[in-house]
Amino acid sequence: MDSVSDQTTPEYKKQSTFKKKLYNFFAEVYKIHLFIVRFFKEAFMPPFEFKEVIRQCYEVGVRSFTLITVTGFIVGLIFTKQSRPSLITFGATSWLPSLVSIAIMRALAPLVTALIASGKVGSSIGAELGSMRVTEQIDAMEVSGTKPFKFLVCTRVLATTITIPILATYTGFIGLLGGYLNVAMNEGTSYTTFMQQVFQPLVYLDFTASLIKSIVFGFTIGIVGCYQGYYSNKGTEGVGKAANGAVVTAMFLVFIEEIIIVQIASNFR
Repeated sequence: MDSVSDQTTPEYKKQSTFKKKLYNFFAEVYKIHLFIVRFFKEAFMPPFEFKEVIRQCYEVGVRSFTLITVTGFIVGLIFTKQSRPSLITFGATSWLPSLVSIAIMRALAPLVTALIASGKVGSSIGAELGSMRVTEQIDAMEVSGTKPFKFLVCTRVLATTITIPILATYTGFIGLLGGYLNVAMNEGTSYTTFMQQVFQPLVYLDFTASLIKSIVFGFTIGIVGCYQGYYSNKGTEGVGKAANGAVVTAMFLVFIEEIIIVQIASNFR
């Protein structure tokens, strides 16, 4: 009787709930692990879906081009404008191009691109695959003998992994252009002089670290969006949760990866 009564106490219920949540957490981690392993198994095994990868690259890259251009230009312009008063205080406005290049090429370009892609591309992938799951289109593809995972997941993850580094590089140059316009309007610096000062403080490690971050960010955005959509449920409500979960989770992981990669890169400087 005592054992039965103990199971009805609030302390026992709290302990049981905690154990259940802990179990669900590790079960979800294991499920994600299997999802990533399955991607690497199927992505590089024939047959290859080259046409679908190219189409997804177009969806990720070209359709995000305008938003990336506007955002990158504004970031470079605003960062330069906000940095000038501090440098004027120390009489070091000549360092402004170097400061802008270090900030944009090392951190802002890949990070801003990844955050934009998380909101636009990640939510789109999550919602698209989620709607296909709840309308049983993925189940129909499995019954018909096709490989929905390779066609739907592998192509999208490869597309984001390929396209995000290209967009990040483009964002960096557009941000530098915004910074140049601000410097030229206030100090009359020529474009040639500005670009010489921009690339002077940068080293090979800066470009390498930025490229690695962009690749990791692209893979993260793709795999998170596909996972959220591929395993969505609960009808139309699940589609919304898949899109929202893809954005929130991808952004959170991007910040974590940014911290880790910056720390690793700083150890090589």
